[in-house]
Amino acid sequence: MAFSQETGGAWSVMEDVLLCECWIQISHDPISGNEMKFSQMWKKILHAFVERSGSTRTESALSSRWKLLNKELGKWRDALTKAMNNHASGENLSDEIVQAQMFYGATGVGKKSFTHTQCWEVVKHCKRFSIIPTAPTVVLNETPLHDSQASDSPMESPMSEDLPIQKEPRPMGRKAAKAKRGVNSTSNTSKFLEEIARQSALRIEIDKKVQEDDRAMAIEFAKEREYVRKEREYRRKENEERKDRETMAMDTSHMSPETKQYWKLERKAIMRRKLFRDDGPSNTDWLNDENP
Repeated sequence: MAFSQETGGAWSVMEDVLLCECWIQISHDPISGNEMKFSQMWKKILHAFVERSGSTRTESALSSRWKLLNKELGKWRDALTKAMNNHASGENLSDEIVQAQMFYGATGVGKKSFTHTQCWEVVKHCKRFSIIPTAPTVVLNETPLHDSQASDSPMESPMSEDLPIQKEPRPMGRKAAKAKRGVNSTSNTSKFLEEIARQSALRIEIDKKVQEDDRAMAIEFAKEREYVRKEREYRRKENEERKDRETMAMDTSHMSPETKQYWKLERKAIMRRKLFRDDGPSNTDWLNDENP
C-alpha cells in the first residue's frame, strides 16, 4: 500500500480511504465517541492514521482534508437520494448512478463528477451519510368510477340538463408515463455522457500539452548541462596549459640540486604528456635520462 510520505503533498486515494476509516473508528467508538472533544478526537485520528500509514502529515492537514471529503460525500449522498426518489420502473442501479452523477454535477460547485467512490463505500453506512428514500404517494385513479352520493333522479340532480357536459381530461396511463420517463432519462443520460466525453477530450489535450512542455524543458536542460560541462573542461585545460607553461619557463639556476631535479622531472612529465597527446606514442627513451 503506497502512501505519500511528504507533508503537504498531494493526497492519494489510499490516504483518503484510510482517513475515512480512522474517522469512523474514532468518532463512532461506542464507549468514548459521544463524549470526546473535537480537539481530542483529531489527536486520536492523527495517531491512528500515522500508526497505520507511517505518514508525516499533521493534525491540521487531516482536519482540512476531512472537511473537503465531508462536503463532497454529503453532496454525493444528496445526489443519490434524489436519484433513488426519481427511480422509475424498469431502471436498474447503473441508471441511478448515472442520474446521481447528473445531480452531483448540476450543483455547479467544485468537480463535475464524483470521484471518491472508495471513500463512499467506507462511510455510506454511517448515520451522517445514510440515505433515507422518500417514495412519492401512489395514486391508482383520481377519478371515481361510481359516485355513491349522486342520485338517479333528474329532479334531484344539482346539474342543469341545459348545460353541456364537460369531459375531464383522461389521466395518463402507466405505459405512457413510463415511456415519457424513459425518454427523459435517455436524453439526460446522453447529455451527461456527451459532457463526460468532452471533459475527457479536454483533459487529454491538457495532458498532451503538459508532456510536450516537459519534453521541451528536458531538452533545454540537457543542452545547458552540456554547455556547462564543455565550459568546465575548457577552463580545466586552459589552467593546465598555463601551469605547464609556467613550469617549462621556470628559472632553476638559483635552486638547490634537489629542487632542480624535481623541476626537471616535472618538465619531462609535461613533455611526455605533450608528445603522447599530440603525436601519439613515440620513442621517448631520451626522456628517461635521469642525469641533470
